[in-house]
Amino acid sequence: MTKRTVIMKETPGAYQAMIGLEKFLGTTSIDKQLKELIKIRASQINGCAYCINMHTKDARELGETEKRIYALSAWRDTPYFTEAERAVLALTEAVTVITKEHVPDSVYDEVARHFDSTQVAEIIMAIITINAWNRIAISTNMMPE
Repeated sequence: MTKRTVIMKETPGAYQAMIGLEKFLGTTSIDKQLKELIKIRASQINGCAYCINMHTKDARELGETEKRIYALSAWRDTPYFTEAERAVLALTEAVTVITKEHVPDSVYDEVARHFDSTQVAEIIMAIITINAWNRIAISTNMMPE
């Protein structure tokens, strides 16, 4: 792959704004492992090798199991995820491929059944943020270490 622009070097203000979103997400009430599942699943859908590599490592460091990480792309067909996690994964997929069906009420309502309105907002912001990072990494050809 050809080398492309480095966002943090060329537009440090924009990059710092993204870092600000990450810092905010670090203060939310959403479980850290769940946030990593969001990041991995969105990155799988978007095909972002850089972010998949980073967030599978981060998830393992938080105690996530290999079995669940490997099964994440087929989460609907496994017994490894709780109802709340399944709701969040469905929302992650809906927001990530938002042009397909937007976010169906049934998907949103299932998340709202498990989380309060502030947590739903935090989850949505986590999904939006990883999608932005995926687009930065993919468009600039960032490669995993």
